Amino acid sequence: MNAQSLNLAAPTALADHLADLAVEALMDEADLSPKPGLVDRRGSGVHTDMSLALMHASALALWPCLRQMAEAAQSHGKIGVPLRAALGRIGREGEAAMLATTGGVNTHRGAIWALGLLVAASALDHQASAETLAARAGRIALIDDPAVAASTSHGSQVRQRYGAGGAREQAQQGFPAVIGHGLPQLRRSRACGASETHARLDALLAIMAALSDTCVLWRAGPEGLQVVQQGARKVLTAGGSATLAGRRQLRLLDAQLLQLNASPGGAADLLAACLFLDKAGSL
Repeated sequence: MNAQSLNLAAPTALADHLADLAVEALMDEADLSPKPGLVDRRGSGVHTDMSLALMHASALALWPCLRQMAEAAQSHGKIGVPLRAALGRIGREGEAAMLATTGGVNTHRGAIWALGLLVAASALDHQASAETLAARAGRIALIDDPAVAASTSHGSQVRQRYGAGGAREQAQQGFPAVIGHGLPQLRRSRACGASETHARLDALLAIMAALSDTCVLWRAGPEGLQVVQQGARKVLTAGGSATLAGRRQLRLLDAQLLQLNASPGGAADLLAACLFLDKAGSL
């Protein structure tokens, strides 16, 4: 059933549909190949504790959480501390469900944050553009979760060490890596006749080139981040993943990231956000 055949004015139908789109975005991101350093159809990249099947199972386990986030936004009806608190609680429950499914492996913590905000923003008004939805999600992210103390996650430690904003700052600023880089590149590559796979790979590379990815910084430091950003730009400058020259650069970047044990996991989460907005912003 497509969006046009749904009665999206019905709260239950809309919540279900937004959760469907979010899980579909996670599955599409996982399946996309070849992604440098990341889990895809070829293998596990640098993530020795992950597999494509595990990524699929994790994404499916998040459907109830994402649906509940949409319902919370519909119930509260406006941006404020009560909605932010509800989203935080549901997100923590979703993270627990994810970890139970994966045996403790953090497959999608960053994606829960990004997609949860975007699902809630979409539930408040599903007829808005992708840019408006991202900005609305940013307004939600700017509100502190009253139930959470200072974070000790890898991302927070990297922020303190290197001053990188990470997933929190991306969300609070309205996902600039997605709105300013990922989505425009996705649309440009499609307009140039690239296949959907190549368009999505180009969108990922555009995000990688712009993002101070805390996943990369955690594993490989600033030097690794420079390799990621410069390598991604080289693929795009060579014509993108649809061209022979671009594919050569992509293979080289993949080899470099495997050698560095560096994963652009933050960019992967934002690609899922990009794919969600690409569909949700056109409902």
